[in-house]
Amino acid sequence: MKGLSLQRFALWRIWREEFANYNRTMLQRDVLAGITVAAVALPLALAFGVAGGATAAAGMVTAILAGLLIAGLGGASFQLSGPTGAMSAVLIVVAQRYGMGGVWVASLLAGVALVLLGVFRLGRSVSFIPAPVITGFTSGIALIIAVGQIDNVLGVKTPAAESALGQLWQVVSHPPVPDWRTLAIAGIVALVMIGLPRLTTAAPGSLVGIILATMVALLFGWQVPQIGSIPQTILLDQRLTWGAIPWANLGDLVPPAISIAALGAIESLLCGSVGATMAGKPIHSDQELIGQGIGNIVIPFFGGVPATAAIARTSVGIKSGGVTRLVSFVHSIALLLSVFALGPLIGRIPLAALGGVLMVTAWRMNEWESIRFFVRTRMKHALAGMMITMVATAALDLSQAIIIGVALSAVLYLRQSAVSTTVTRAPVNLERLLAQGHDLPAHGPKVHVYYLTGPIFFGSVATVLSALEDDCSDVLVISMRGVPMIDATGAHALTQIVEMQHQRGGQVYFSGVQPAVQTMFRRSGLLTVVGEHNMFWSADRAIVAAYGAAPRAELREPRGATSAV
Repeated sequence: MKGLSLQRFALWRIWREEFANYNRTMLQRDVLAGITVAAVALPLALAFGVAGGATAAAGMVTAILAGLLIAGLGGASFQLSGPTGAMSAVLIVVAQRYGMGGVWVASLLAGVALVLLGVFRLGRSVSFIPAPVITGFTSGIALIIAVGQIDNVLGVKTPAAESALGQLWQVVSHPPVPDWRTLAIAGIVALVMIGLPRLTTAAPGSLVGIILATMVALLFGWQVPQIGSIPQTILLDQRLTWGAIPWANLGDLVPPAISIAALGAIESLLCGSVGATMAGKPIHSDQELIGQGIGNIVIPFFGGVPATAAIARTSVGIKSGGVTRLVSFVHSIALLLSVFALGPLIGRIPLAALGGVLMVTAWRMNEWESIRFFVRTRMKHALAGMMITMVATAALDLSQAIIIGVALSAVLYLRQSAVSTTVTRAPVNLERLLAQGHDLPAHGPKVHVYYLTGPIFFGSVATVLSALEDDCSDVLVISMRGVPMIDATGAHALTQIVEMQHQRGGQVYFSGVQPAVQTMFRRSGLLTVVGEHNMFWSADRAIVAAYGAAPRAELREPRGATSAV
């Protein structure tokens, strides 16, 4: 309860700061930006509702409610939410397996999960997902969207498959005979979306393309599948009710709920990060997750589908001069009015036109700049992580794809870290030490100096052991200035080296040990084995100590001194 009260206080503070000094000019900018965003959001809401296995009406309800609820409770003044292509790619799989009832219940559970993520302040955890993984599942989602629209674009009905790759294989192995009329309709929309922005950005290409394609279909009397009637209400007949929740079988819907929650968090916070840079305003990540969660808890009871922040709508709102979250409110009101005023006309839009919108959207979803960067720089590990995540996304589900991608990235990172760890032996430069004024004996012990660089952990321990365990010198001086961290396995390996050296009657001195590494030395007991009197802040002083040429007290690191080799 304390956490929730703090969040309510945080939301009130966010609103107060956002609307400080709000004036009429800012209101006008918000209203104009909201109307502009509505023009962009209208065709996308219709298309993503259909793409997610629901209806165009469900997409509209989602856009309207998300624009009101999530914007009002979220943590950013510029964020606009609604149905998205990424979410529809996840929902189509859930809808095929569990029906719309399953989609609604999974959305409800995902909403609860998002609220908990925000309450426990886990918003920044999304940043731990590597960029190649994000690029890979974005491309996988784009593939799912494109494959899901093959039937609408070609005017055919292909057998259902368990995954997008299975669906694509069916089309390739048994090519259907397309309907040239649906192909023409989808082509008109695609050409307008691609070509219109080169001429003007005053009107959204998707909206203009849908209007033009619908007019052509009506003019020539083409009998092609249409959206159908749009209910003039935001409370749809087909919606979630408390009585319809399968309380005894909720466990079956936990995996898809996790996928929806993961995607909702990732897409919303990534969108918020981009939007914050564009708008020059902050995003409160935890509050944003709470807003997204509450929105996705409520929306299913109206018949909508899960929502998340949308970069397309958010960027349009910012570029149109929007100042506050009123942009989202105006956009929702404009969409609601369009349902009442344009419902009969919207119902006559061909599904192939929405297919054209989604095909172009799927192409644009790919993070081509990141992909070109990985290819240009020949980052094989990044390309491998991206490709495996993409295939896993299209063949499995989002949560599994993320786990596979993160696990692969972790393995590749550990491998690179292990390879980066080096052990170099250097001779003792007695002439330099004598020139510095050290009175060294003519005949001293046999001293070998080893310079360790890179993390010392379970993946790199073999490199360290192979370099040090066979050394037969009287004294080992191990410089660790280049070692940023050490794990328990690494500490145990160094302990073995020290003990073996002691058994041979030799000594081991350490120098340049970083604070984090010193902590592990102390926790593992290695410091006790070595002895604090054998820890120095430079390799030179350790060598001098090995020759017995200076008092110990002069060789320990001065208070506040910086480690050096």
